[in-house]
Amino acid sequence: MSQTELFRVLAAIVLLLAAAHAGGRLFARLRQPPVVGEILGGLLLGPTVLGRLLPRAESWLFPGEGPVAFGPSLIYQLGMLLLMFTAGAEMVTLFSRRDGRSVALIALTGMALPFGIGLLAVQVVDIGSLLGPADDATALTLILTCAVAVTSIPVISRIMLDLGIIRTRFAQTVLSVAVVEDVILNVVISVALGMVAGSQGDAFGLSHTLGVTSTDASAVYHSVASVAFFGLMALVAALMRRRSRAGTAPRTGDGGAAGGRTDSVAVRMAVLLAVCGGCVYLGVAPMFGAFVVGLLSGRTGHGPPGDSLGQVRGFAAGFFIPVYFATVGLKLDLVHSFDPWFTAGFILLACAAKALSAYAGARLAKRPKSEAIDLAVALNARGGPGIVLATVSFDAGIVNASFFTTLVLTAIITSQLAGWWLERAVARGVFVTSEPYPPRQHDESASVPVKAEGG
Repeated sequence: MSQTELFRVLAAIVLLLAAAHAGGRLFARLRQPPVVGEILGGLLLGPTVLGRLLPRAESWLFPGEGPVAFGPSLIYQLGMLLLMFTAGAEMVTLFSRRDGRSVALIALTGMALPFGIGLLAVQVVDIGSLLGPADDATALTLILTCAVAVTSIPVISRIMLDLGIIRTRFAQTVLSVAVVEDVILNVVISVALGMVAGSQGDAFGLSHTLGVTSTDASAVYHSVASVAFFGLMALVAALMRRRSRAGTAPRTGDGGAAGGRTDSVAVRMAVLLAVCGGCVYLGVAPMFGAFVVGLLSGRTGHGPPGDSLGQVRGFAAGFFIPVYFATVGLKLDLVHSFDPWFTAGFILLACAAKALSAYAGARLAKRPKSEAIDLAVALNARGGPGIVLATVSFDAGIVNASFFTTLVLTAIITSQLAGWWLERAVARGVFVTSEPYPPRQHDESASVPVKAEGG
């Protein structure tokens, strides 16, 4: 890499980071999800704004390929992995067994109905115009149905934290349902990504070695691989917890010495990257690998907010994740790849399907009608997981630029609507009499994912 190319790489990263933080802080002051501001910061640097005003400057800073494009692209990929890692790490303390039946009913209904509606829509509407370069209709169908069903833990938890209702039974139900849904949906997304992994001319991995070529065989292989991977990682975590209880495993918390904390951070990062690399070979989506490592790290981690897990999350939230969201905005082209009518129709379909399913699940769980409506709106927030779904499917060639734009805007708009609705519910005093849960130890660092999604 020449000195000129190095300068361009550094300039691009600095601009993305500065734009992300500036936009995030502005939206935080406006009591809006900072992630929206981070995406807006990248949007200003991309083809939508800078590309229209100064096209030569935009292409010089952010070329589509070559050495200059590699640096920001690598940080973007690491940001996505760390986002999924931190989201997984935050999930473990959210589930309450007290509402296990309600959570199960709402989660299962909240996925079954959107999947059914999504599959029906695919049969009625021609989705050929949404296909990306991979030209895989099956993978596109899976992504579309996941986009209808997905819920965001970080965004909705931050909204409820800011509104002061994070300790209510309502909040715990929302977050517990989102945990169950995200685990299952990540498996489905991993299958869709694995099915098209070799379609870009880069045949690699165990499926290629085994000669898995047909669409049906590929779907079966990647389904089994994703579930088996999750089971293997759960077994490893169980063994680690058993050793920890027996006092034979070293603590991964702050440990007292700065050197010990640094070593623990290095170990966590090495494990994360090694597992994601193994996922690439197995044909399992690396984002799913990062999510599972984070989920299991939350169960096996120790120590107060200054532990190694907290250090990894803090640095990721300050650098990698904001650059990731800014790069998402950079990829958006609202001039050439935005279909307002299709986007409006998809948002209406997705919101109606998710709201109806969540409401039905809440009523089956014998929750009051008013609470069922609030649950239906809150679970419609797609936030970071919806954006990750959009980016990974776009990068894999499953969806085209137009549908990618629609998916990102759906995630942003549904999160805004959920925040607006819950803010007015609090103003009406809906949650004043909600039965709160008692606080837990170390809950400030574990149960509220404040920065896992850029704020």
